[in-house]
Amino acid sequence: MNKTELLPDRPGIPPMAQLPDPETVDPADLLRAYAAGEIDLICVLGPTASGKTRYAVQLAKALREETPGQAGGDVMAGPDRPSPEILSADSRQVYTGMDIGTGKDLGEYGDVPYHLIDIVPAGSKFNIYQYQSAFADAWADVRRRGAVPILCGGSGLYIESATRAYKFGNGAGLPAERLPQRVYYIGTLVSREERVARIDRRLEERLQEGLVEEIRGLLESGIPADDLIYYGLEYKFVTQYVLGQLSYEDMVVALGNAIHQFAKRQMTWFRGMERDGVRIHWVKP
Repeated sequence: MNKTELLPDRPGIPPMAQLPDPETVDPADLLRAYAAGEIDLICVLGPTASGKTRYAVQLAKALREETPGQAGGDVMAGPDRPSPEILSADSRQVYTGMDIGTGKDLGEYGDVPYHLIDIVPAGSKFNIYQYQSAFADAWADVRRRGAVPILCGGSGLYIESATRAYKFGNGAGLPAERLPQRVYYIGTLVSREERVARIDRRLEERLQEGLVEEIRGLLESGIPADDLIYYGLEYKFVTQYVLGQLSYEDMVVALGNAIHQFAKRQMTWFRGMERDGVRIHWVKP
């Protein structure tokens, strides 16, 4: 038996609250709304392993295939109109060299342009204010070139810093005029059972793809272990395994449980956004 098959059932992970009913989002309607100025950003959010990146890419391609007449207006008009572009809202995908552990899955993007991935070196600290500023610049650039911006990610604080003019503890933060004002939120919906199975399967795949080797290489490149542990989840537990602080089996179980708990916290955050008045259109990707 492969060691990564030792993942147990997850009796310690409490069930999610009742899921909202899924909706159907029409790309043509989205494009018309964007062209009319009714929305200025599409945001695809969801917990880890919910299929949000794949959904965002598929949505970008569907928007690109809509005809200018359907759009109504000049946005994306003409045969050479730019493709919709994806802006990442992932707190760890900003780091270069941290690929498997952060689930960049860059092959999924195909010819869809993306931003805010691989923008700072691994080992550095990229804070939420820096992200907010980088997002504002990238969002403005995408819109200036006539493309439709799609924000995609699962880091709730990063999403709110980009879409709700989040102010930090000291009152710092960009003025609202530099950030989106009319966001259309789409959430990727999975049941607890499906989410648990996907997370377990994906962890096994990432370990087979070289997650341990990736983190060992980062350590050998001179990045201090404490810096990798700071990034959490895969980088925390696998670093502890590489350092001999955890057995392989204990690392897999502890990491799997931590990812499940993280996914639940993500959904709690998003449902909290809804309680604050944010309208999220939940879809089955």
